[in-house]
Amino acid sequence: MTTTSKKPTGSREFVKQSNLYKEFLAEREEILRHKWIESERLGYDIGFERALLDWIRKHRDRWRAERRALLAGAHQPVETKK
Repeated sequence: MTTTSKKPTGSREFVKQSNLYKEFLAEREEILRHKWIESERLGYDIGFERALLDWIRKHRDRWRAERRALLAGAHQPVETKK
């Protein structure tokens, strides 16, 4: 007997297109960048959890504020000169 797995491709695509998922990916990318920078600075891999906690404590608020401002500016209508 063979079983076939049904893949909910519609729901996966919905998740991938959601703003929440996009924000998660952007934040994760920043944490990984912080992990790399700190690991290079210290000369050893600090691990994801340490990088996550350090990034949250030192950078998260500023990063989120800057990202919100950037995204808000991208959604502003462009004024045309008359």
